[in-house]
Amino acid sequence: MFKCFFPRPNLFFPSAIVWIILCTIIWFWIGEDIASLIGINFQGSDDPIIGLGYFVTPKFIWFYIYYLLSSLIFAFFWIRFFPHRWQYWSILGSSLIIFSTYFGVQVSVAINNWRRPFFDNIQSALGGDSTVVSQDLYILMLIFAQIAFIALAVFVLTRFFVSHYIFRWRTAMNFYYTGHWNKLRNVEGAAQRVQEDTMRFASIMEGLGVSIIDAVMTLIAFLPVLLALSEYVTVLPLFGEIPAPLLNAAIFWSLFGTILLAVVGIKLPGLEFRNQRVEASLRKELVYGEDDENRASPQSISQLFANVRKNYFRLYFHYLYFNVARSFYLQADNIFAYLILIPTIIAGKITFGILQQILTAFSQVSNSFQYIVNAWPTIIELLSIFKRLQTFEATLSGKSISKIEYINDDKIEGSISDEK
Repeated sequence: MFKCFFPRPNLFFPSAIVWIILCTIIWFWIGEDIASLIGINFQGSDDPIIGLGYFVTPKFIWFYIYYLLSSLIFAFFWIRFFPHRWQYWSILGSSLIIFSTYFGVQVSVAINNWRRPFFDNIQSALGGDSTVVSQDLYILMLIFAQIAFIALAVFVLTRFFVSHYIFRWRTAMNFYYTGHWNKLRNVEGAAQRVQEDTMRFASIMEGLGVSIIDAVMTLIAFLPVLLALSEYVTVLPLFGEIPAPLLNAAIFWSLFGTILLAVVGIKLPGLEFRNQRVEASLRKELVYGEDDENRASPQSISQLFANVRKNYFRLYFHYLYFNVARSFYLQADNIFAYLILIPTIIAGKITFGILQQILTAFSQVSNSFQYIVNAWPTIIELLSIFKRLQTFEATLSGKSISKIEYINDDKIEGSISDEK
């Protein structure tokens, strides 16, 4: 799954993580000093810039240069010492996706900076403040349109590139597995695993991979914002005064939801895997029946379909309580931020614009921490596909195949009562 597209993945991914950590430490430790040596000065107003000027500040320009140099150094090392057929897509392509995702998150930060003056002006105008004129709101709305256009362009171009990136990954998997077809052809459902599972793996990774990068980048961008906004909130319900209340509340609430759904959904990946297995057995028998009149008899099809029904009924049961827990949590999440802000709102310590900034930043941070909560059904599907493709990996490497491959379809433990 990975070595067909990435050079030596067991070494590549750890080295990428180490390199990212090292570059991050250098950025925060001596990044400003290095920038000053090449004539880039960060000094200026600490007030957030409203509009497109946010993306061309000296600090941003230095970040563009720094990121480009860091990426090229890392890519040069791997291309020079560990050449790979797909190296430009897997190394430079991954770097470009990370950068475009981070830039998209910074667009969200720019919009959040815009919220305070816009909603404060609305609050003042509604309160009868004659100093706020319609031109002020029109200008701010024009600024929003400019930022939104940038957001749209970044989103569309990123998705376009990611689609091509993922298809190249699928291409690499397809030709890698078919290149070892003599060893893999006897694996149950081998044809389906090569064609359908690689396709589904690629399509899921297209959305899930970008989502996890977006979640990490959102945390990097919005954690400082939420920490700065915590100065306006001093008291939380039940807990009273605590340090960095907004940040701590977001972490607590997100961890609670993640642990809750991980526990209630723990059985679902295995069931999804078995579901693919029993479906493949039924499909295989029907395909044989097209060419051999002695195959796909009503008795055999009835037994195979009974296995399909049994597994689906188990899935329906386990998804029942999983969806109940997930729905309750997500509904509570809609009002959680308002709940913890009630003492601050009643005390009149924040304006409407600051309230909008807090709600947006809190939502961004909590949603990033809730990545598993929001993506858990997709993660379950990906895990089931991963298990199926892992059988290929085990076959090629001579390792033992997972026990789940040997479970008899007619002995799948437990079942929901049959249809009446």
